[in-house]
Order: sequence, then structure tokens, then C-alpha cells
Amino acid sequence: MLAAGLGSVIGIERERSVRAAGLRTHMLVCVGSSLIIIVSAYGFSTVLGDHVVLDPSRVAAQVVSGIGFLGAGSIILRNEAIKGLTTAASIWAVAAIGLASGAGLYTAAIASTLIILAILAGLKPLEDRFAALRSPLKLQLKARPGETSLASLKRTLGGHGARVRQLIVQRDDGKDDDDVTLVLDRVSSRDTADLILDLERLPFILSVNDERSDRSAEGRR
Repeated sequence: MLAAGLGSVIGIERERSVRAAGLRTHMLVCVGSSLIIIVSAYGFSTVLGDHVVLDPSRVAAQVVSGIGFLGAGSIILRNEAIKGLTTAASIWAVAAIGLASGAGLYTAAIASTLIILAILAGLKPLEDRFAALRSPLKLQLKARPGETSLASLKRTLGGHGARVRQLIVQRDDGKDDDDVTLVLDRVSSRDTADLILDLERLPFILSVNDERSDRSAEGRR
């Protein structure tokens, strides 16, 4: 019961975050781990004797390594980014909580649950803030036809020129400008403002639009 309760605390947080492994998965992992360590410690007492020695830690070690298949199932690759690592880690940690509960280490199990919950819920805003800084910067430019080149943009970007991930120039004979998409890796908000000013000073650039700022504005609305 303790393992089910502690597992549910972690599972509810994952459920609230709409993760693949939620309430039931975490409860089952925690209860299962608890049962395994109980069986390992007490399930073979009838066969113990002078010539039979039992090492309960061997079963616990197999739980730690064997739970990896569940964690691997929650990890996916989406849009060139790996998702689900935190949920995989929470499943692994919940297995440890179940082992501690089954072994009678109640204080350690409860304390670990509180620490894990604080990590998952309390540090999420801080993690999101750093993730925004690490996210690619995508700029939409309007430029004079045929005048945009990677070399000229890199000269303008200076040290950030090495961070250019993608440059797409779409030309339409029926329009007076080219649509240019410029994607850079890991540019801070402060550097973004300076880059936009530098790009706007180029004679062949007609306008610059920052999609990251657009998304932030939509979120505030």
C-alpha cells in the first residue's frame, strides 16, 4: 500500500504533464518492485539451509537494470529532439522507491518521493526557461530578389555565423522580394535583438520577423 501511494504521487505529476507513462504505470512499477524485493527476501525461506544461501540483493539489481525496457518505451524522437527522458528517469526512480518500500526502508522511500516530486514539479519552470534559450532561432526575412547569400549573412552575423543551421531562399518571379528562412542554433534573447538590428541594416534586407518573439507574444495573450 505504501508503494502504491508513493508511486501514485509521482504518477499524478506525470499525468498532469500529459506524459506517456502516467498514474497507473508509476503505481504498477512501484508496487511490482516492492513485491519483487519482498519475494526475494522472504519467499525462499523454506528452502534455506546449510547448503542453500540466498542473496536478496541479486533480485534488486535485476530490477534496476530490467526496468530499463519501460523507460526506453517512453523515449521518442520528435522533430529532431528526444522526448521522454524525464519520464523514463521517473519510472526508474519509482522502481527504487518500490524496492525501498518492500525492504522496509520507509523513511528513505517517503523522503525520496518528496525529493523526486520537487524535482519534477518544482524545477519545471526553471527547465523551461533554459530550454527557451537553447531552442533554435528561426528568422523570416524579406529580401531583394537574387541578393541573399550565405556568405553575406555570415559576415553580418559575425561569431554567430557558425551557428547557422539552415538557410532557405524562396524566389518567385511574380513578387518583388524573396522569402528567406534563417535558422540558428542556441541564440539568447539578448543576442537575438542585436542580430535582428544587424540584419535590418543590410541594404538588401527589407524586413526581419522573429518567430520566437511571435510565439512568446501569443503565449502572453
